[in-house]
Amino acid sequence: MKQSDTSLRQGTPRRSMLFGIASGAGALAVGGVGLAAPATAAPGARPREGFDFDTGNAPLEVFGPVSADPVRAEIHPSDATLIIRFSNLMAHAWFDAIAPYHPTAVGIHSELGRRPASEAKTNRNKNIALLYASYRMYSTLLPMYEDVWRTSMESVGMNPDDEREDTRTPVGIGNLAAKNVLKNRMHDGMNQLGDHGGREHNRQPFEDYTGYQPVNTAYKLRNPSRWQPRIATKGGGIFHVQQFVTPQLQHVRPYSYSDPGAFRVPEPRASDHHNRRAYKAQADEVLAASARLTDEQKTKCEMFDNKFVSLGSAVGSAAEGADLDGWVHLHTVADTATFDASIAAWYGKNVYDTVRPFTAIRHLYGDRPVRAWGGPGKGTVRLPASHWQSYLGTPDHPEYPSGSTALCAAEARAVSSFLGTDAIRIRVTRAKGSSVVEPGVTPHEDTVLSWDNWTDWRRDCGLSRFWGGVHFMAAVEESWDMGRKVGDSAFAFVRKHIDGEV
Repeated sequence: MKQSDTSLRQGTPRRSMLFGIASGAGALAVGGVGLAAPATAAPGARPREGFDFDTGNAPLEVFGPVSADPVRAEIHPSDATLIIRFSNLMAHAWFDAIAPYHPTAVGIHSELGRRPASEAKTNRNKNIALLYASYRMYSTLLPMYEDVWRTSMESVGMNPDDEREDTRTPVGIGNLAAKNVLKNRMHDGMNQLGDHGGREHNRQPFEDYTGYQPVNTAYKLRNPSRWQPRIATKGGGIFHVQQFVTPQLQHVRPYSYSDPGAFRVPEPRASDHHNRRAYKAQADEVLAASARLTDEQKTKCEMFDNKFVSLGSAVGSAAEGADLDGWVHLHTVADTATFDASIAAWYGKNVYDTVRPFTAIRHLYGDRPVRAWGGPGKGTVRLPASHWQSYLGTPDHPEYPSGSTALCAAEARAVSSFLGTDAIRIRVTRAKGSSVVEPGVTPHEDTVLSWDNWTDWRRDCGLSRFWGGVHFMAAVEESWDMGRKVGDSAFAFVRKHIDGEV
């Protein structure tokens, strides 16, 4: 095992994060001794009680406790494309911030030199660099919470107004690491600033610029093979028509490959309504799964649907025993894999633009009765097909391939390759009646969801999309394979940067 791999199995257990949100279990190693040149302190600021610059993990312990609510408020747990993007940007800023203190690592977005080994005897310099990188990223990505980020810096004696860019100091390294990530990714095709095409006024961040228009409308089904936007509601009498979320993701610049077409999945022939036997068979499979939903399946559906919890808890479990370098490198591996997988998946969604189960079932059966899950707390019933709903909310993008499945498969492959083992201990606790879909009903009792290897976790992630009624099995099966391939590519990319072979 190479240096950073070995470091992942040392230290005492702590937690890990997804885009600064604490979740799961991780770990840090206790470093040696030695002090770095001090950063500029904020006037009157006092170090936060309990944080140790020499042995701690600044992104986790300083920003982790305060970032959860702001991030969740701004990025809904089901908006996978934005969750993955923001998590990736943060992880890459961390990677570049500590690269100068690693014996071989080279930054992904910047070349900030190599600091003497004496400066890396403890975590002090790395933590200062990580604090400034985190602060600059949070302040740019979520500026409405600037007071939270400033207070976090001041709580550990850091001056948030210190804008040095001197690569001989950890402050300068942290500032530059964030600056270079933002410089390289704010115009990478995602339209994060809403200024695509030179737009100056009334910008709309993440707005589509591809001109995508669905063949079907929410009110008229013109082609039963193609995606149909759904009329959705969050309650209170307010309804809206879905829009394909971030279709431009297919054009975003990946890290580990040049063309998402290299991961193009086969044509989903069963989704062609002219192929009626196969079209009906896959719709009937979804109905059958809906009719036999178990308490455990429902709980897993909801857990995997929440990317903060599912992807975050898995990375957190994988980071158990990690020192600071290993913790950052593991997050970079995972977040690069999911980011590149999201691009490949959205490329496929644009190519095929395929029908979701809710449309196919209505098209096939109309108002005729079908046997399926009948809604929150109703169990399995006979109901008009036009009244059927999937257990999970219907995502706002075409069906094929499965983005969630691809993300899980890519993360599982990349992280297991980084660790050199398929073994993983993931435990997610769900209290009785804590379901969002069936509150007070599901699960029937306090439940611990558990996985002991990446293979089973990846499998259940994909199957949860089928159990939840939002994907046909073909989309799940093809996405397992696609995600695995992207995971291999992402792992190789990050490994080269850790080893300095770029």
